[in-house]
Amino acid sequence: MPIDYARTDRISEQIKRVLAQLIRDKVKDPRIGMISILDVEVTKDLKMAKVYFDTFQTDKVDDSTIGLNRAAGFLRRELAKELSLRSTPSLQFLYDDTEIKANDLSALIDKAVASDKDPS
Repeated sequence: MPIDYARTDRISEQIKRVLAQLIRDKVKDPRIGMISILDVEVTKDLKMAKVYFDTFQTDKVDDSTIGLNRAAGFLRRELAKELSLRSTPSLQFLYDDTEIKANDLSALIDKAVASDKDPS
């Protein structure tokens, strides 16, 4: 039995792959440092795509967000050249800090477990 794999999911994966390459090779904005595209969510009507990213330089999150959103028109045009879609979705870049929150939560859990083991 085939697995249901929605068209929006396939397009999201394709956009994610192409955007990572475009940002690495063609975007020359110095505000955008080393980033990683984590996820892309495309609406059902394929008009809007939310692109979640993480940056390796935590002190430049705001600059990277501004730079990526300023380059969104250029990236959309380049994306249209790579993808064979009737209309290319507009791009909105959002910083995703779930990894930082997960690390903080893990540290809290480790601290709680260590305090439970401590007999004092």
